[in-house]
Amino acid sequence: MLNDAPTDHHHFRRLEITIGDEPGKISGFMHTVRPVVASNCAQIFQRVHVTTVLAPSVDGPAVRTNSCETARHTCCMRRRADTIATICDVTTQLADDLVLSPLGSKQRPLSEWLTTFHLASVVLDPYTNESSWVLRTSVRILDALRGCHARVNFIVTADEDDTRRFLGPIANDFLVFCDPDRTVVKALGLATLPAFAFVRVDGAVAASAEGWEPSQWRAVADDIVSTTAWLAPTIPVAGDPVAFAGTPATG
Repeated sequence: MLNDAPTDHHHFRRLEITIGDEPGKISGFMHTVRPVVASNCAQIFQRVHVTTVLAPSVDGPAVRTNSCETARHTCCMRRRADTIATICDVTTQLADDLVLSPLGSKQRPLSEWLTTFHLASVVLDPYTNESSWVLRTSVRILDALRGCHARVNFIVTADEDDTRRFLGPIANDFLVFCDPDRTVVKALGLATLPAFAFVRVDGAVAASAEGWEPSQWRAVADDIVSTTAWLAPTIPVAGDPVAFAGTPATG
């Protein structure tokens, strides 16, 4: 029987996570940076190789973190442009039989997750640094929305093992869906990750933001609280990253 309570065992327990406070740290796991040479390139996940770069921070100097690309990638991340993130104003209708796979539980069709509550989803790709950079901010935003009439959740484009490695203890405090073949991502109509999406009880994707642009994530949050008569989270706050472009949602 599906438990319609939006909190239940997903109640948030006080949790502190560190992102980028020391060289070689990425959310959900730790790795010691070693000199990068052709024969010594540490692989965290598929497609992600470690080199140390400076990730942008909204409240001070850039934070040292890891990147899978070189200066070209870093330059792109720091570029401020209208296309750095996108928000979708076109409503997408999801199929009732779209299957969602919760971490550690059996699959259920979308219709069973929307019987009473909406869905407020942060979609992350654990094989990219961009999704790591916004993880702490995502936790804060979803926690602020936890009491509203929506199931706050993460959708991670990985199998259960990699999802747990990426989220760490966060996986125990939130509803998490695994989407290794990116079926849900495609159904949501997302082209770039990370993303923030609001799905109403009627299965319509009412709002979504792709990439990380605080004002656009705030717009999605405003749509959620307007629909559910809740208090809007503050976006951004000190410590949140500055805007950056996402990565292709297809992987």
